[in-house]
Amino acid sequence: MFSQSESRRVCEASLVWTHKRPLGYVFQEASLFPHLRVTGNLRYGLKRIAPGARRVDLAQVAELLGNTHLLQRMPAALPGGERQRVAIARALLTSPRLLILDEPLASLDQKRKLEILPYLERLHDELDIPVLYVSHALEEVARLADHLVLLENGQARASGPIADTLARLDLPLAMADDASVVIEGTVAGHDPDYGLLQLNLRGSRSSLRVTHPALLAGKPMRIVVRARDVSLVLGNEQQSSVLNVLAATVREIAAAPNPAHVLVRLDMDGIPLLARVTRYSHDQLQLAVGKRLWALVKAVLLLT
Repeated sequence: MFSQSESRRVCEASLVWTHKRPLGYVFQEASLFPHLRVTGNLRYGLKRIAPGARRVDLAQVAELLGNTHLLQRMPAALPGGERQRVAIARALLTSPRLLILDEPLASLDQKRKLEILPYLERLHDELDIPVLYVSHALEEVARLADHLVLLENGQARASGPIADTLARLDLPLAMADDASVVIEGTVAGHDPDYGLLQLNLRGSRSSLRVTHPALLAGKPMRIVVRARDVSLVLGNEQQSSVLNVLAATVREIAAAPNPAHVLVRLDMDGIPLLARVTRYSHDQLQLAVGKRLWALVKAVLLLT
């Protein structure tokens, strides 16, 4: 799950008393001190680490998590999403060598989740701290994780890079209604007339167009493509309304929970993709392992 150096740090952290371990922990509930203002809660985390050992300062964390305007407020006056951001900031101010987030969005409604996810993505991008993120929500995992460990009945069922693990048809993730894969790319350009962002896919000659505001060229971006939003055709449908028409090869076919459907794992120049199609379409297209075809993905259905 971690690099060799990160694993060494985690092991070293486990060799000391629990209360002295350099771990940051955020629970499902924020558990802020109700009698302290936000700044008091943050300073509680800061004072637990010696000044000479501090690698994160209050101003940096407040800006990173968008908490600057909250510093003088009391926890009771904060909505759930802001309370969780303060809890994460407090944990970061202990300068942890490992940050554990135990379903930090589980108690929030969908609106609050969407508000806080960008801040978690910034943690992922900007801080050199390994994060162990525990969640049952596939959307959160797909947006945030690099390496996925799937636990079932207390046992590790699978472990690997997220793109490969999400595309495995032998795992229950692929059987879920929101089965998805993660695709990484970099911004190549933007069409202001149509509001379309072009992404060059990492390690591939293919590209995708996504409905999205302009971003700086070269910026890395992660796309989540749901299996139910992928269609398959045998010819390159140049006149189709679907913008993303990608050459692919069938690698595996499996029965879906719905007996009228099948799941198809595709390879796009080294990038895995899932498609859920009807058994009728499977038979009409004569799908088989090794068959070359085209995968169609609507630009408006790509989740960023």
